[in-house]
Order: sequence, then structure tokens, then C-alpha cells
Amino acid sequence: MARPPPDPQFILRGVGAAVNALHFSCDSPGPPLLFSGSAKGAVHIWNLDTRRSENVLDGHGGSSVIWVDTLNRETVLSQGRDMRVCLWRVGEGRGEVSDCVYTGSVGFCQCCVLSRGSSSGGGGSSLLAYASEQMEEVKVVELPSKVPVSSLKPDKKLGMVMCLKMWQPDSGEGPLLVAGYEDGSLVLWDVSLGRPLSSLSVHPEPVMCLTFDPSRQRGVSGSAENIIRSWALDGQLNLQQQETVELLNPGISQLCVRGDGKILASAGWDHQVRVFGWKKLKPLAVLKCHSDMVLSVAFSDHSDPAKRLMAAGSKDQRISFWSIYNQT
Repeated sequence: MARPPPDPQFILRGVGAAVNALHFSCDSPGPPLLFSGSAKGAVHIWNLDTRRSENVLDGHGGSSVIWVDTLNRETVLSQGRDMRVCLWRVGEGRGEVSDCVYTGSVGFCQCCVLSRGSSSGGGGSSLLAYASEQMEEVKVVELPSKVPVSSLKPDKKLGMVMCLKMWQPDSGEGPLLVAGYEDGSLVLWDVSLGRPLSSLSVHPEPVMCLTFDPSRQRGVSGSAENIIRSWALDGQLNLQQQETVELLNPGISQLCVRGDGKILASAGWDHQVRVFGWKKLKPLAVLKCHSDMVLSVAFSDHSDPAKRLMAAGSKDQRISFWSIYNQT
């Protein structure tokens, strides 16, 4: 007999708005942190030891925050519907905007960031990819300099860019980026050369979310339909469709693969989080606790596997935390 799904470990309240974005930071000295972005334009920094908000960053003029990430323990990135990405200096009670990148995009495409490691100067650099004001175009800039790196614009009409994922391949060549478009297709881009490498039609509707696992050369995407589709890169960097999983209810907000490559989680419009084995997309659990759409899902990067958590943010203004499949 199958075990019943677990209850959440705990729930955070107090955001006061829909929770659009989540990002963990657990691998540095100090307490494990969760950053959450809300529909009211605020980024909350949660101390997971005390389960309280340590700071609230408010720099988007009330415009919805749709993406949050970190460059390091002291630098937070937040993307708002005010067409800006803010870089924040945090720590020791601080919370001021140190710089901004103007995107010009009024869409819902979340940015992505790729760290390029530390330099001799100590800070290192990163690449930021975002949908531009020409909403079918992806721009990539270096941070903190904001120097343009490339502009990725399809030759064909694919509609708006809906979602992005960028990574550095093991081959040591330039970064790769996969983008999902309004017409339901994916395009793989060489960021350094600014040219497409392959494409694949995966959904009959806009690609709402995607993620990619470089260790397996495999990704997964979702849309407003009740289908999750996986796809992979072959040795010639061609996108190829793989397994398909049909869900009971339509609509997927976000997909996330855990860092150890064992499980995949989906945030559903039906108020539920679904968990799958990443290797074969085998359904493992359906987690129920929210009373409205689940908009975001993230896995913690804690060095101790037993302390790793999954968080889910919902339109019901709550963040749930789950300990699932942590046996090593």
C-alpha cells in the first residue's frame, strides 16, 4: 500500500501578496535563507532557523516581483514588472539598491543568471539573460559591468520569449541558453556566437516554464495544458523530444529539478505540487496544502542532505516547506 503524502514541515505567512518567486541560499556561513518575491513588489529575506523575515527589500514601486536570485551572500537580484532588474546590497541589516538593469520588457519571462566564477579581483562576473522590449529577443549582459554580450533573436516569428535557462557546458565552450516561445517551441542558442543551434516544437500552446539539467543534458517544460514534456540534447546539440507525462489538471507555473538530479517538482494551477522521479518522470507524490494556484517551487542547496527542503509559493500568500525523498 502506497504511503500517504507528507504534510508540510512548516508554513510561512506574512508576505501579504501572491508569492511569485523563490530562491534558497543555504551554502554560506550564517543561517539558511529563503528569498521570496511577491505580487506587491517586495522581496522578503527569510531566516529559516528562526522562520521569520529578516529584511524586506522594496525597490520596484509596487510592481510585481517575478524572479529572485543571488550572485553571492551579499548581492541579491530581483526582477519586477516595472521593467527593471535590481541589484541589492544586503547583509548586516542593509537593503539598498546598488544598480539596475533596464529590460524594457513588460512580459512575464523570468531572467536567468550564470556565475562565471571568481576573478583575481575577488568578485568574479556573471551573465544575466532577459527578454528585451522587443519581446521575441533575449539580451545577455555581463554583471556587474552591464556590458552587452549578445542579442538572441530568431529569424522566424515565434512570438514572445516566455522562459529561459542558461548554463555552461562541460566542454568549456561558450554558454548555452534554451528559450521557450509563445508558439510552443524551444530554441537552443550559443550565447557567445549569438546564433541558434537547434529548435523543437514541444507544446501546442506557449511554453510557460522550463528547466534544464546539464549533468544529464536533459530538460523539461510545461504550459497551460495538462502535459509535462521532457527533451534532451544529443551529441550534436540537437533538441530531441523524450517522455511525456499527462497530469489530471491543466496549467504548470514552474518546474524545478533538485540539485542531486533525483527528483523534479511542478507548481500547478490546481493548487498542488507534484513530485516525479527525474530519471523516468515516474509520479511519486502529490502535495496538497495550498488554497490557490502554486506559482513557484524551489529546492534548497543545503550541504547536509537531511536538511534539504523544498519550498512552494502560492497565490494564497503562503510559502510551504517540505522534506521529501532526502534519503541518501
